Amino acid sequence: MDESNPYAPPQAAVQDVADPSAWIEPAERGTRLGAAILDSLIIGVGVYLPAMIGFAVIASSGGGEEAGLAAALLLGLVGFSIWGWYTYRFVSENGQSIAKRLLGIKVIRRDGSPASVGRIFWLRNVVNGLIGIVPLYGIVDILFIFGESRECLHDKIADTMVVKA
Repeated sequence: MDESNPYAPPQAAVQDVADPSAWIEPAERGTRLGAAILDSLIIGVGVYLPAMIGFAVIASSGGGEEAGLAAALLLGLVGFSIWGWYTYRFVSENGQSIAKRLLGIKVIRRDGSPASVGRIFWLRNVVNGLIGIVPLYGIVDILFIFGESRECLHDKIADTMVVKA
């Protein structure tokens, strides 16, 4: 004889969800700072330096300022395209900028899942950049890293965190 109650509510087996804080190690503050500085240097060397050299060479060789500006724009766009391709590739693969990859850290969601390119681009960069027009916001954003969770304000906005890769 079947002892199940046909009037009982349906039941499901629920699996426990692991607490991500038990296995996720946040990146060190100094490593995050180093990655931010290194990313700035990479874009400076890869985009601005070729543009400045192109302008200087063409303008000084008698090509004129217009030709120098055109060369600077072209070389800057080439450098930006190369930087953008590598950055997109690394972010889509593992949530890392070029410098984050070199320093062994990455961006993930706070629940431990991978952060999408859209979340990183729109929430961590675009929205944060728009809020950045508020005076002193940039300083406040950076100072949040000294909290217990080691998260900047843009991490809280995007529901992300930077961890050791």
